[in-house]
Amino acid sequence: MGCFSVFWGKKNSRSQIVQHDQDIPITGAVKIYSSKELRKATRNFCPGNKLGQGSFGRVYLGKLNNGEKVAIKVLSSESRQGTKEFLNELSVISNITHHNLVKLHGCCVDGGQKMLVYNYVENNSLAQTLFGNSRSGIVFDWRTRVKICIGVANGLTYLHEEVRPPIVHRDIKASNILLDRNLSPKIADFGLAKFFPGNMTHISTRVAGTLGYLAPEYAIRGQLTKKADVYSFGVLLLEIVSGRCHTDPRLPLDEQFLLEKVWTLYESGDLDSIIHRTLKRDFDTEEARRLLKIGLMCTQDSPKIRPSMSVVAKMLKGDCAVGDKIMRPGLITDVMDLKVRTVEPVQFSLSPSMSPALSNSLLSTVAVAGSTVVESLMESQRLEG
Repeated sequence: MGCFSVFWGKKNSRSQIVQHDQDIPITGAVKIYSSKELRKATRNFCPGNKLGQGSFGRVYLGKLNNGEKVAIKVLSSESRQGTKEFLNELSVISNITHHNLVKLHGCCVDGGQKMLVYNYVENNSLAQTLFGNSRSGIVFDWRTRVKICIGVANGLTYLHEEVRPPIVHRDIKASNILLDRNLSPKIADFGLAKFFPGNMTHISTRVAGTLGYLAPEYAIRGQLTKKADVYSFGVLLLEIVSGRCHTDPRLPLDEQFLLEKVWTLYESGDLDSIIHRTLKRDFDTEEARRLLKIGLMCTQDSPKIRPSMSVVAKMLKGDCAVGDKIMRPGLITDVMDLKVRTVEPVQFSLSPSMSPALSNSLLSTVAVAGSTVVESLMESQRLEG
């Protein structure tokens, strides 16, 4: 792992983090913290302050000298990907601000240790509060769910259509949607994000993300566009309305994959049966059906017919009609011949010669593992994204 140095530019109030030849400029609004300051803020990274753990490190609650609470993301000191993610996240998020994105306060580089400091978001992630066995006591009524969907759509619209160059997040999922004290959503974790030049139809890249949220054209051919985020958002939308994770291996085989289940119910005219049972009748049935249809539109097999995120936001708000022509979405079983690897040194190869039941079972088990990285077979020899 290369060494890092931090330099302050006094005249223009800019700083740079340098790794060999690579300079990542950071605006002066991003503070450089000392490791001593962050150790003190987290009580020496006390386990009791740990908020969670992702693919490239851990996140701790910290309290700065001025009393402000922050979330401190500590990148793994042994992960080469952690270094790349750190530099990428700094380059992407240091210059953007939106109320539906997490706010980067600063960073720390001390030898091999790299940390990012974000504003603290009180109610953790959507995955933990909506799907997990949370003791928070948060009640996700219908209006709250709609607010979350609209907020995430607004954040993605900002990244895709207002930032220059546009940014593709690449890892939109429930665990990367944080909720503040008012249950307003904040898109987090920009470690896999990519800038998308406006003159390109797509970027050919190594595939990275979480199985179950990956658009088929990206998972199979490595072709990345903004519509990959639209697909991931569609899966997330179905999760929020149904209260179900995208994949649940505990269910019978034909029930395990949420997108496939919703499509089957749409074809049979029975979308109401997938709406989260905890809502009882405390929701607008027609609006719930509309959101499920929007989720199916976002996950259409062809990226060309998926709506843009700005159109999705308008449909969610009722400012734009939802089309009646919805075709079969791109389903998770369409990407069965993928090599899947988690952050542990274990590889799963889903062979075409496997029985469908066994192959589906393996894929389900891997798909629900946290922070899964997926590579298509044709891309598996690449070392860099």
